[in-house]
Amino acid sequence: MMSLFEISLQHYLIIAAVLFCLGLYIVLTRKNAVAILMGVELILNSANINLVAFSHYLTNNISGHVFAIFVIVLAAAEAAVALAIIINIYQNFKTVDVDKTDELKG
Repeated sequence: MMSLFEISLQHYLIIAAVLFCLGLYIVLTRKNAVAILMGVELILNSANINLVAFSHYLTNNISGHVFAIFVIVLAAAEAAVALAIIINIYQNFKTVDVDKTDELKG
């Protein structure tokens, strides 16, 4: 029997869904490239919560944790490349507004 204060899989799924929705909202509504990058990071973190929660509650092995670490490493590489692109866009266009950078210069 589950006690009143026991954390279950549903609690983790709700938190992950809220993080995913917040990240999606940020990605779809913001024009600042750094804010969009932060929204993508929220989406990736919600996926990590799901991976670890399902791994713990359903299989009870470390495969979900390994995948979560892989996603964290991928997110770090993505953030480094994205920040380099954002800095380059700022140097060329003097803004990080993604609507104003719709044309590429050759």
